[in-house]
Amino acid sequence: MNRKMTARSIAIITIFFFLNMMMSYANTNNISASSAIVMDVKTGRILFEKNINQKKPMASTTKIMTALLALEKTPLEEIIKVPRNAVGVEGSSIYLQYDEKLSMKDLLYGLMLRSGNDAATAVAVHVSGSVEKFSDLMNKRARELGAINTNFMNPHGLHNASHYTTAYDLALITREALKNKNFSEIVQTKLWVAEREGYKYFYNKNKILSQYAGGNGVKTGYTKAAGRCLVTSATRNGMQLLCVVLNAPNWFQDSYQLLDNAFEKYDAVSIIKKDAILKTISVKNGKKSSTKLISTEDVVIPLTEKEKDKIRTVLDVNEVFEAPIARGVKLGKAKIYLHDQLLYIADLMCREDIGTKSFKDKVLDIL
Repeated sequence: MNRKMTARSIAIITIFFFLNMMMSYANTNNISASSAIVMDVKTGRILFEKNINQKKPMASTTKIMTALLALEKTPLEEIIKVPRNAVGVEGSSIYLQYDEKLSMKDLLYGLMLRSGNDAATAVAVHVSGSVEKFSDLMNKRARELGAINTNFMNPHGLHNASHYTTAYDLALITREALKNKNFSEIVQTKLWVAEREGYKYFYNKNKILSQYAGGNGVKTGYTKAAGRCLVTSATRNGMQLLCVVLNAPNWFQDSYQLLDNAFEKYDAVSIIKKDAILKTISVKNGKKSSTKLISTEDVVIPLTEKEKDKIRTVLDVNEVFEAPIARGVKLGKAKIYLHDQLLYIADLMCREDIGTKSFKDKVLDIL
């Protein structure tokens, strides 16, 4: 009887596991989005893809690039004087007034939490002098990030036939933005109170912050031409993932399913610890004849169970260096591969200062 019950239990568990896997597969392959991607923020590894290189309008997710450039070009405390062409821009608004003065910080919260098209225009004019010049700057930055199938015509995402991106490109842009501490803080804020009269309570439109465990960004977007577009991010078990869905009628449901599937399928595996000694090098003409190289960062990579024993790390570094060597100087790289696929590159640095031998040191060596 016990043996029969055990066999029956094993069969039930096996069937349940198989059905669960099939449902997960169905969920990610029957999403409503025309194109979608899930990417690991740390490494840029793609964990799910669907039509990721199809060019599509992206509505207000455009503002991720607008915010990134503003943060790179302007201090948060800088005071912005609202230009005339930023007043009354159609669509979402924070109701800017002509000649009103706000900090860049308040503008960016209005941009990312309330999706203010007027805020986007004010940022663009302040940074570049005009919307057209700012659009050129957006395109230049996109190329630098490898987003080669993207073209910006404005800073807010209102429809233009020549304004488009891809799920992959938008993920690259978002990944870069999430590396910026101020950007990350802004997009995961649920409520911001601006220092201004009138409309100053900015509530975040992004429901992932309250609906999804670990949700911490990023941006919603909608126009009739683009459909519902959504960029989300979430952190669980030491792993931050971002998800992009374009033209997705079930935008939040799609995003949650894709993120859930990725978090279930992949584990955050520690490959290299920060300050871990990875290499000993010889030092020529130095007060010490050798020194240690350490990693500049923790390297955690999402891997499936089958992939964990297939990771290899290759150190790209010379065996001998000439003194002097300053602590912290980068002397090589640790390249992490899965099979022949390069997943990540970490810098190696010297862990101590090593001065050049003095004349006295050389004499003592001879003696």
